[in-house]
Amino acid sequence: MPTDAGTPLTDETRTGRRSIQKLATLLVNQIAAGEVIERPASVVKELVENSIDAGSTRITIDLERGGIELIRIADDGCGIPPDELPLALAPHATSKIREANDLDRISTKGFRGEALASIASIARMSILSRPHDADEAFVIEASGDEQGEARPASRPPGTTIEARNLFFNTPARRKFLRTPQTEQSRCMEWIRNLAMAHPRIAFIVTSDGRKVLDLAPDQSPRTRVLEILGRELDTQLIEVSIDQYDDARGIALWGLVGLPTIARATARAQHVFLSGRAIKDKTIQHALRESYRGLIEPGRHPTAVLMIEMSPEGVDVNVHPAKLEVRFRDQSMVHQAVLHAVRDALRSHDLTPSAAERSPQLGGTSDTAILAPHERVGGGGGGAPTIEPKRFAEVFTRDVPASTGGQLSYDAIRGAMEQTQDDPGQAVRESRSPTQRAGSPVFAPPSPSPEPVAIRKASKVLQIHRSYLVTEDESGIVLIDQHALHERVMFEKLLARVTTPEGEPIQLETQRLLTPAVVPAAPAAVEMLEALKPLLDRLGIDADPLGPASVAVHSFPSLLFSRKVDPVAFMGDLLERVEREGLPGLAKGGPGVADSEAALHEVLDMMACKAAVKAGDALSDDELNELMALRERVERSGSCPHGRATTVRLTIEELEKLFDRR
Repeated sequence: MPTDAGTPLTDETRTGRRSIQKLATLLVNQIAAGEVIERPASVVKELVENSIDAGSTRITIDLERGGIELIRIADDGCGIPPDELPLALAPHATSKIREANDLDRISTKGFRGEALASIASIARMSILSRPHDADEAFVIEASGDEQGEARPASRPPGTTIEARNLFFNTPARRKFLRTPQTEQSRCMEWIRNLAMAHPRIAFIVTSDGRKVLDLAPDQSPRTRVLEILGRELDTQLIEVSIDQYDDARGIALWGLVGLPTIARATARAQHVFLSGRAIKDKTIQHALRESYRGLIEPGRHPTAVLMIEMSPEGVDVNVHPAKLEVRFRDQSMVHQAVLHAVRDALRSHDLTPSAAERSPQLGGTSDTAILAPHERVGGGGGGAPTIEPKRFAEVFTRDVPASTGGQLSYDAIRGAMEQTQDDPGQAVRESRSPTQRAGSPVFAPPSPSPEPVAIRKASKVLQIHRSYLVTEDESGIVLIDQHALHERVMFEKLLARVTTPEGEPIQLETQRLLTPAVVPAAPAAVEMLEALKPLLDRLGIDADPLGPASVAVHSFPSLLFSRKVDPVAFMGDLLERVEREGLPGLAKGGPGVADSEAALHEVLDMMACKAAVKAGDALSDDELNELMALRERVERSGSCPHGRATTVRLTIEELEKLFDRR
């Protein structure tokens, strides 16, 4: 291999092999710092966690240029004896674990013994500390691979740690830091997280000599959360609580979750703490999403602060260098606890938003404003025929020859759909099956929702522009989107029909066609039909490929027939959506349990949208009253399956503001 002129050939250059040698201590610490210390915020996190572990009641943080030039953490914790100060700066030296078994029951924030040594390797560091039973303090300094001796100093009981000139000896890493403003923002994000998790501790933060945070000690958890997230959220947060902790097993949870109206475009408003440690966990995030399913729009994320306590033996915190991720030994238990706690809390509250919360013009924020009708998911029109439905028995069995065994031809179905409906009042009544029309409840068992409590006291219901319903309650005027509300009713009805009370899946009632309905489809969508097969079977849809660009539908759900949903239009839309966006769990190899349920909900959403009454459908007084009665029996009737609000309240106070009465 050619070499540069004047460079002698060696065994290493000839063979490509380099000899094994032990790394220098400084290089080892700098490598460790690369995993633990990413930016000033990483230093702040590690040092503040040490102060918390030390039993501090007051922690003061000083930053200069976003922590790049100076990070100073002062506390009133237990302090470090002078003979242990040099050891505190040594790698893999810690007071928090003694043996391998301790790794199975870690209860402190830090435990690896890497943080101080790593920080000292890339910053000019000093530790000034005095134990509560000592007469004087001692200070020690370290910089890179240089370390001084501990010497006497003056300080009240506690510890002060300074880290100056971060990455001074690793300029390649220093140049990757952002602006001081950005780095300060990252530091403050960690400080606020730690402060939320420890309301008994006072936190004071100054940046370039200016106080930016001052939190009093011994606050209640709710007060501390509101101090940090904003007191204006007080009425927008619901308390969550569950205690399944018994004999060092199980889980206890307390938290605050936001109303659907304050859902955000990102998950940054979600703060999860495990035994005082801020974590990011996919299991908990999934449980949160599922608990809000149908209450917020897809792509939006709920606001939540969750404080979780469980036995240290039930979780492994030693799976991430910065301790951001954990591994639960019983993920299913954690998922179910979070899901049921949040879902029960939401069920117990009236989730009807006020007009001010939904509209910027009335004082709401643009982040939660109502979208225009043409932007709504599953809005009026929805792509389904707007023909008023007739009774299933009358429309779909009237012209069926006895020799067909009750099967229907697609031409007969289309003909029935194109007929003029003489009785538009059948729209809501047909949300009940033939057996339920005899007097049995719509849902078995009915699941009363706390949301429509105010509606029960409402007087008359008025239909506006054949699209919206207006009524009153003791708080003001209630506005209802008839399509969105009936869509929720239909979704819950369909969901109840494909699941037993014990949660076991069952097949939806189906109607066999005399001749198949042919659905044109893209070849890619036809190829995905096999992956859809288990889901379609459960929904009562029997469909097979009919050539490379078409699908034959042999059976279709009876309930959708009764609601005049066109099998060709529905299957065309479904296949187009699967080809364009995919559905959860429909990857090759078949869906998993959680993903298959998500896919089921996606398709039921589509069914409900197609089957619901539309904007522009006239409803009789009986239908209006029945729709309001159905609203009382349905869970989450305040939102459609897509997460859009079905109901908005214009309060008396808002009315008075509109008319300049206050």
